[in-house]
Amino acid sequence: MTRLTKLLPGILGIVIFAAGWELIGQYRLAGLTWPPLSTVLGFLGNPANHALLQRAATASFVAVGLGYVFGVGIGFALAALVRVWRVTRPGIDRFVALIHATPGIALAPVFMVLLQRDQIPVAIAALAVFYLVYVATTSGLEAAHRAHHDLFSVLGAKPQTRFFRLEIPAALPAIVSGLKLAVPVAFMGGIVGEWFGASRGLGLLMISAMQNFQIPLLWSAVLLVMVPSLALYLLMTQAERLVARRFA
Repeated sequence: MTRLTKLLPGILGIVIFAAGWELIGQYRLAGLTWPPLSTVLGFLGNPANHALLQRAATASFVAVGLGYVFGVGIGFALAALVRVWRVTRPGIDRFVALIHATPGIALAPVFMVLLQRDQIPVAIAALAVFYLVYVATTSGLEAAHRAHHDLFSVLGAKPQTRFFRLEIPAALPAIVSGLKLAVPVAFMGGIVGEWFGASRGLGLLMISAMQNFQIPLLWSAVLLVMVPSLALYLLMTQAERLVARRFA
């Protein structure tokens, strides 16, 4: 199978999605709030709108990036802690489940008291990311074969040697899958977090556009969130395949 043949279903899906969006907008099948794709692209291409969209996108992407990094760091740290100090696992598992079961919107008032306004999107994005990374990493660290553990025991390997040379490589496919799933979650968390007092960002722009019925602006902001989120997700999918081919 050639590379073009592999890419063809994805390209065809994008074309169908874009054509469907344009037709629904042109014939107003979903009402006035669904503009044609060409109208949205025209709004994005208008230089008069670039400064506003660039400021909002920069603020959102910085918040999403910081939230992703903090979420990944916290998820890894907790997973490593429960692996090295196993007695803590039941308590941390319940704590993580409790945090995940609590809607981020419900925690937003707490963040509004504890954090500055522009830190709330980072906190909610990190909160959404760390759960996925923690679950993926803890399950991945259990993936090494018993025979390999026995071999390390026979060779007299120290716990840290077993952790870094056996358990971490065996966990990499699961970890990368968790990192991939965390990408769109970070974007959603960051955008929702901006609704609770951020001074700028694409989420704030969406709220303002909805309230003022600025439909092209609203969908332009949505598109600016969707495209990088999908691009990074696809990039992580490629990384997942490479890691699975090497370590699975």
